[in-house]
Amino acid sequence: MKQQAIDMAGMTQLLELMAKLRDPEHGCQWDRKQTMSSLIGHTLEEVYEVVDAVEQGDPEQIRDELGDLLFQIVFYARIAQENDQFRFDDVARQVFSKLLQRHPHVFPDGTLESFGSESAAATDPQEVERNWEAIKNANRKEAGGEGSSVLDDVPRALPAMARARKLQKRAASKGFDWTEARQVLAKLDEEIEELEQAMLAEDKQAVSAEFGDLLFSCINLSRHLRVDPEQALRESNARFEQRFRHVESRAGQSGGDLQDHNPEQLELWWEEAKRLGVT
Repeated sequence: MKQQAIDMAGMTQLLELMAKLRDPEHGCQWDRKQTMSSLIGHTLEEVYEVVDAVEQGDPEQIRDELGDLLFQIVFYARIAQENDQFRFDDVARQVFSKLLQRHPHVFPDGTLESFGSESAAATDPQEVERNWEAIKNANRKEAGGEGSSVLDDVPRALPAMARARKLQKRAASKGFDWTEARQVLAKLDEEIEELEQAMLAEDKQAVSAEFGDLLFSCINLSRHLRVDPEQALRESNARFEQRFRHVESRAGQSGGDLQDHNPEQLELWWEEAKRLGVT
């Protein structure tokens, strides 16, 4: 209980600081002129900095970056409060209520008091995810009314990879999905063949469309393999970067630059990097 009081005191201080930064008379000129729209770029930057900190595994850096991200949330809530839309407390209460509702296996009657009761159902992570999607679908149907689609509220502003995965998950929650990963692999072969045909026809528009379909299928495969495509690609980027640096180093040791060596030699150094476990 004492720790909770300390945490709440910190949150209260942050909310008070934000109010003073936005004070019309004595506040910060930069903070006062910001709008929800103008904050978008800063918010995205803070999210990526949190991701980078987590990948670096530095607890102090993670703490600092999470603080910066929390400040963004407080900023949005303050602007909304000034416009008589909602307050920070409304944001917290809304997510609190939502999490209680979407975890019936933990809070059987939708209250904190029911935590740990005998009626709590033990479920595996996959079942929890299916139940979560079912509850969200019911909420969407209730909010959207007749004729609404399960895809209606998938944000168009999401990065294309994240949006593709979310669209696929939504469709899968309604049974529109392959039953196993091998079926998606077969679909990949089909998409590659269609891309090759478009390339042979020298149809730039068709090449773009077929390449997009191929990427979409790759993301679908990642979902069936339970691999995060963004994380997998980030790891591949890191491997490429380190191995390429090894090739650069070997080229420098042999005299000249990369372009001074033939492709066969560059490939040998690349394979050398892989054998040495350069990651």
